[in-house]
Amino acid sequence: MVTHITEGVKISVETIYQPEYSNPANDHYMFAYKICIENMTDYSVQLMRRHWYIFDSNGTHREVEGEGVVGQQPVIDPGGFHEYVSGCNLKTDMGSMKGNYEMKRLVDEEEFEVKIPEFFMVAPYKLN
Repeated sequence: MVTHITEGVKISVETIYQPEYSNPANDHYMFAYKICIENMTDYSVQLMRRHWYIFDSNGTHREVEGEGVVGQQPVIDPGGFHEYVSGCNLKTDMGSMKGNYEMKRLVDEEEFEVKIPEFFMVAPYKLN
C-alpha cells in the first residue's frame, strides 16, 4: 500500500492483479485498485475531478481525466473517509499510475489539488 497526505487529505492505494479478467496471449492485463480518501481536516471536502497518468512498461503513456470517481463526487466530512475500487488495463504485465484529485472545501468553496501517489501494477509472477 502507498499513501500520501496533501493539505490534510490522505490517499491510500492498494493494487490487485486480476488474472480472471486478463488475457496475456492477447497482451491484456487487468488490475484493480482500491483507494481510500481520508479527510484529516476540520472541514468537509468534496471530490470534484480526477486526473490520472498511466504508464505501461512498453513505453506508452495515457491520461484520463473527468468528473468525480466511479460516477460519484463524494462529500467527506472531517474524520471521515471514502473508499472505492476501480480498474486499469495494461498491454504488459507491469505499469504504474499516479495523478491528482481536484477537491473543494465546502466551508469557503476553495478548490485545491490532492496528490495521488504513484503506485505500481505488477503481475505476481514478475515478483518471483
